[in-house]
Amino acid sequence: MLETSARLLRLLALLRTPREWAGRELADRLGVSPRTVRRDIDKLRLLGYPVSAMGGVGGGYRLASGGSLPPLPLDDDEAVAVAVGLRTAAAGAVAGIAETAQRALAKLDEALPARLRHQVETLGSALVALPAPGPTVEPATLTAIASAVRRAERLRFDYPGRDGAPAVRDVEPYRLVSDGRRWYLFAWDTGRAGWRTFRVDRLVPRVPTGPRFAPRPLPAEDLAAHLTREMTTGRHRHRAVLTMHAPAREVADEVPPTLGVVEPRDEHTCTLRIGSDSLDHLAVWVAAFGFEFDIVEPPELIAHLRTLTARLHRATARATA
Repeated sequence: MLETSARLLRLLALLRTPREWAGRELADRLGVSPRTVRRDIDKLRLLGYPVSAMGGVGGGYRLASGGSLPPLPLDDDEAVAVAVGLRTAAAGAVAGIAETAQRALAKLDEALPARLRHQVETLGSALVALPAPGPTVEPATLTAIASAVRRAERLRFDYPGRDGAPAVRDVEPYRLVSDGRRWYLFAWDTGRAGWRTFRVDRLVPRVPTGPRFAPRPLPAEDLAAHLTREMTTGRHRHRAVLTMHAPAREVADEVPPTLGVVEPRDEHTCTLRIGSDSLDHLAVWVAAFGFEFDIVEPPELIAHLRTLTARLHRATARATA
């Protein structure tokens, strides 16, 4: 039989699953009597966990939503991970997150045992969080989008077009995506009948949300790789494919994932997919990475590099003269 404290944590973990539990089923899982289960349920309620009971045939217990946040049963590693995450949240792209994170961290520090507080303070004293450049998003906007994703409800929002004119978009939201600098919404655009990625800092949600929708199959099993490829090359006017004469790990150290996708070929070469709306940008980037490379496509990049090379040669010749 589990000790009382361990049994309460196990009972709480079972109740957190989105279903109802019959008293006898909980008793069998915990190896105790139904009477002990009832007493443990009362103890959880005293701790602030809103456990509701449904009577009648097929009734049971479930953890209700709402109410005040009860104490969280965190083990040592989880507590340190949460504390470190709060310390680094100040560099996030969410408006007002720094002050909120500091308040939460102060409350957590008070509850941490001395040995864990020392670990967190040691990490905190050595940690410097650089602020994320660019615009921030409101927490309420992220919450509204996340709720629509969870409930599978359509979203309508104002979003500027390529010409800057605002337009109303109607989408089926599927995922919130963060690259560390910006937040994006990955959704099915009902008006354009295709998958689209929207910058959250540019959209203004309209209320109420739309009707529920039946989720579609996602366009790729590895959604992270798919989004990285689309955001680095798919949306740009010019898309380059290069064979880099260096191991993939070395190239990936020089090319951030927000700029290009690195695909290993063998121990000594890899493929780099990179995009831009400017051939000048592409030419400068590929020349500045510091590796030998072959251009697979597009052919206009080859011509542009010849022009750029000649321009640089003339500049250096004039400087020498």
